[in-house]
Amino acid sequence: MKVELDANGYYGRFGGSFVPEILHRNFEELSKCYLEIINSEDFKEEFDMLLRDYVGRPSPLYLAKRLSAEIGAKVYLKREDLNHTGAHKINNAIGQILLAKRMGKTRILAETGAGQHGVATATAAALMNMQCVVYMGETDVERQFLNVQKMKMLGATVVPVTSGNKTLKDATNEAFRDWCNHPEDTFYIIGSAVGAHPYPDMVARFQSVISEEIKKQLMEQEGRDYPDYLVACVGGGSNAAGTFYHYLNDERVKLIEAEAGGLGVDTDKTAATIYCGTEGILHGSRSLVMQDEDGQIIEPYSISAGLDYPGIGPLHAHLAKTGRAEVLPINDDEALKAAFELTKIEGIIPALESSHALAALHKVKFKPEDVVVLTVSGRGDKDMPTYIKNFNV
Repeated sequence: MKVELDANGYYGRFGGSFVPEILHRNFEELSKCYLEIINSEDFKEEFDMLLRDYVGRPSPLYLAKRLSAEIGAKVYLKREDLNHTGAHKINNAIGQILLAKRMGKTRILAETGAGQHGVATATAAALMNMQCVVYMGETDVERQFLNVQKMKMLGATVVPVTSGNKTLKDATNEAFRDWCNHPEDTFYIIGSAVGAHPYPDMVARFQSVISEEIKKQLMEQEGRDYPDYLVACVGGGSNAAGTFYHYLNDERVKLIEAEAGGLGVDTDKTAATIYCGTEGILHGSRSLVMQDEDGQIIEPYSISAGLDYPGIGPLHAHLAKTGRAEVLPINDDEALKAAFELTKIEGIIPALESSHALAALHKVKFKPEDVVVLTVSGRGDKDMPTYIKNFNV
């Protein structure tokens, strides 16, 4: 079955646009103009220049020899952790702020969990001399203290959110409320492949530079432009969308998604949305959602702030339900073990989000000749307090 987006923003039965009336015009305007703008020569020229000279792309594709020996396959790491600001999030933030600028918007909104998207957006706003407001759950403000300070230093206003369980979902809710109050001059830079159309598609397109580079780099290193496996973590799913984008309809490539199992999918402390979720509408799109029988959101839990979300991007819901992608829930302890393993044998401290993808390697039976590409979506600086607490795991 071919993976494609229809004219109404659906991947199969997932996606669409379910937005408040006050924002309907914003989404209509965005849907009508985004492809024309981002496909224009002047946009592509500026975007490519900034990715190269400001972000530092292309990010390396690194053959991790010691990790490969542990896993029993040829494992390459796509090093998004080496981007400016330390994660893949900057790709999308630069793309969206260039779009906002061309649409005449002057104020930028963002939500953030792990803080990487907040830092990336604040960075892009500083670069473009635009006002920036970032909503962040109070729980995440505490556990991602360093990123909060970075955002403030970059000139952004960071608003702690105290509703719900004070994490990513709640930050997203507040960002939407703000946008409803400022629909004319404000552009909401959504950090993941979630939300109403055209955001899931737009984010995937801006992040597709990841798979575009993988194709070129594999051709140089392996003599072919495709791997046998692609592995990425999913919370909302932006780095996975970018990693998979140019391979979605290449059946030679198996897609592996690692989601946050928390303390276990059989507990009430999990963020394994694909495994535990049911169809529903969250933040403007139909997808898989962690909810009770009355449609009320079940609060997610993960040791990783970036995966602590009760939904999943519609593309990933479609990939899972059609069987195009294999989804593996990874528990906190498994992610921590994988993080410490990579640090010791490759000298790379990964973000907790990426550690879920690394742990998934141990759950797949590879052949020695398999070529596996795993996206290290961010670096572990932001997670050092958590790593220090669990160092003897």
